[in-house]
Formats: sequence, C-alpha cells, structure tokens
Amino acid sequence: MKRYIEKDITRDLRRKLVLLAGPRQVGKTTLSKQLFSSCVYLNYDSSRDRRIILDGEWPRQTELVIFDELHKMKKWKSWIKGVFDTEGVNPPLLVTGSARLETARKGGDSLAGRFFYYRLHPLSVKECVDFCDEPLSGIVDKLLTVGGFPEPYLNGTEGYAKRWRRTHLDTILRQDLLDLERVRDIKSIEIMIELLRSRVGSMISCSSLANDLQVSGHTVKHWLQILENLYVIFPVRPYSQKIARSILKEAKYYFYDCGAVTGGKGARLENMVALELFKELHYLEDTTGSKVSLHYLRDKQMREVDFLAVIDDKPVMMVEVKESDDSFARSIFHFKSFLPAAKPHQVVLNLRRPKEKDGVKMVAIEEFLKNLSFR
Repeated sequence: MKRYIEKDITRDLRRKLVLLAGPRQVGKTTLSKQLFSSCVYLNYDSSRDRRIILDGEWPRQTELVIFDELHKMKKWKSWIKGVFDTEGVNPPLLVTGSARLETARKGGDSLAGRFFYYRLHPLSVKECVDFCDEPLSGIVDKLLTVGGFPEPYLNGTEGYAKRWRRTHLDTILRQDLLDLERVRDIKSIEIMIELLRSRVGSMISCSSLANDLQVSGHTVKHWLQILENLYVIFPVRPYSQKIARSILKEAKYYFYDCGAVTGGKGARLENMVALELFKELHYLEDTTGSKVSLHYLRDKQMREVDFLAVIDDKPVMMVEVKESDDSFARSIFHFKSFLPAAKPHQVVLNLRRPKEKDGVKMVAIEEFLKNLSFR
C-alpha cells in the first residue's frame, strides 16, 4: 500500500531532514521503511538501537536512516541538528513521531531551516480507491464503520475495530500522554473523550464539559489541547474575518478515528468529511507552504454550514453534509452571497442523482471525496 505523501517525502529527503508526524498506528513506520529499497531503522525505545544512536554508529552506506521515538532523548533537537549540520543528507535522515514532533514544529528553535514537516493522516476515500477493489459505496461504508486507521480498515470487521480501538486509546493515554504531560486524572480525560464522541458536530462548551467533569474550565481547555497534540481530536472553529473572535467562539471537535464516533451515522458522516477535508488541507500546507484552516459557518439567526476551507486567508470551499436529504439547504445560499469565491457543495450519502441550483452543487459523498483536491 503506497501512501499519498510517499513521493513528496522521497523528494524532500534529498534536500532536508524530514520530520514525519501523525496519530499513533497511522502507518508512519511502515511508510518510512518502504520509501527506499534499503534503510536503517533505529527505535529509541530499544536498548540496542539507543546505544547505536548515542554512539553514532549506524551504517552510512544505506539509502535512508529512520529515527523513531527520538523525542524521548533529552535535547534530541540539538542532537539531530548536529548530525545534520555535520553529515547533511548523506544518507537522508527521517524522524518519526507524534505529539513531540508537533511541538517541535511550533516551537521554532535550532532546527529552523533544516527540515520539512509532514503529517500522515488515516486512510481516506481517495487513498483507498488506489488500492481497493471495492466499490466506492463500500469504501465509504467501511470507513464509517471501522475508521481509516490501516490495521482495523484492512481487517474490515467492526468487532476487531472495537478491540483495536480500546488498546489504541489505552496506549495513547497511559504512554504518550504521560510522556508529554504530567496528568494525574486520566480517568476524567477518558470520560471527556466519551462525552466528545457523542457530541461530534455540536459546538462544545468548555464550561458545560467542566460541569460534567467537576473540574475547572481552564483544566478542560488544557485537556482538549493535550488530546489535540496527541492526534486524538482536532478542532473546527467558527469562521470570522476577525481572528480573535473566531478563536474565542465555541469550537466543534472531530476525531481522527471516525469509527470512534458514537453520535449516530449522521455524526460519523460529518466526522469523516471533516477529517478528509482536514487531511487534504494539511497535505497542501505540508507540500506547498500555504496557510490553511478549516472552519464552520454560523450566524446570529442560527443559519449554519458545516465546513469552510480557507487557504492563505481566502475562503475556497463550502461544504454542507447530509445523510439522505436531497433538498438544498437554504443556509448555503445565504452564505454564498457573502463568500462568492468559496465553491459551495452539498454532499449527500444516499443521493439518487446529482443536482445544481444557483451555482450550488449537490453531489454524492463518495464522488465528492474521491475527487477532493484544493490544488
């Protein structure tokens, strides 16, 4: 299975250090090992590999050196900077990880100018079409049921996905979380995740969550940020040309594993579209340097559109998601008059035939996702 960013990473490895981040078990190690015919893989969790790393004794006659879990080394960024400054890309260097690498990217330090950064997302409809013999509708149903993480998707059964999901989350909370933060109340974070699973597509009030969990609003905000850093959830904030207003208003939260959503098929469908839009935007940002963001639209009269994609501060696409309704949502026409440059789409799961009205396209969700691109 070739992943969607392989060619881009292979190209950039010849010029820069590459950092590859993404959710746990999304396929980062598998992707890394199949980039070249020969590579050296070193995991900092292995005592043997750790000694090789610390002594700098990996073979240089290879096409690629992969450092996994390197963030667990103290001052790892200074260390890899020294290796890169001394040896360059002979051989190319690839560092894989999750939350720590995201923190490194945002931190801005000695690695500046020395690396390119990529985020690997779960499988999407467009990606699955390239290696699956299933019909488009089958791919969509499978992603809605088991999610897009490679292991449960390739197994294909809901029971296996549930068992995988339990151990997956347990590993994140009891290993990755404790590696990133000193958090004592893991049980309350687990409860918060369950609450978020049932509220996908709804605006999330931190004060309401705080009341449910009997903690402070500040604590809830901190926990949400932790889960975002760990690639468990991602926020979609309301669109406002005044950025501060957008940040202060209530966000909606979606999961990287859409199979984890418990709010019904409609909520899973909305989560899947959010994730695929988010993935495509991140791909554009990581490969072109464009500034991207994903929002929802809502006004004081409660008119709402599910998603608005913004590239370099310019709205480029509006998306309204429906499970089966084949009548046009009035709100999309309202916002279209204010955002004429944003291409409006209403995507429907069980659509009998595509339609178009006053510039708004109604398309089947599988066709929309198969052809999704911002390039």
